Amino acid sequence: MAPLNEQFQRVITEQRLGFVASVGADGTPNLSPKGTFIVLDEQTIAFGEIRSPNTLRNIDHNPVVEVNFVDPFARKGVRIKGRAEVVDSESDGFAVLLPMFEEIWGPLADHINCIVQIHVERAQPLTSPAYDIGASEAELRALWAKNFMALQPGGRFPSEA
Repeated sequence: MAPLNEQFQRVITEQRLGFVASVGADGTPNLSPKGTFIVLDEQTIAFGEIRSPNTLRNIDHNPVVEVNFVDPFARKGVRIKGRAEVVDSESDGFAVLLPMFEEIWGPLADHINCIVQIHVERAQPLTSPAYDIGASEAELRALWAKNFMALQPGGRFPSEA
């Protein structure tokens, strides 16, 4: 079975924002959000590196990473463990991968310095403990959508103002 089943791929594609955990040379953890993730195949995900010098240093020292993607309304997601590989902007691999990022992010892709591929070794579902006590996805979506709207200025999206 492939580590990234259809459900996991959907979460990554819809959410795009993944929180990458890496380990520094001094052994301390580093957690950094990356908003440019794409699914390359059932075994590989990637992000375009724009402002991540610490993450790159950590990967150079120790390529083992974990990435979490969470749907903040459903309170479900995927936890991925794997090995990161930096694809330098001068490499043929970069030239092959960059158009995939350009298709999704347009001009933002011009700021990508390198691409970090993560070879997935394990993918596991993430769910809120609220499901353990009987909450349904519909209930959690309604609750967190209401909470999100309450955080917006005037209780609505700027486009609705």
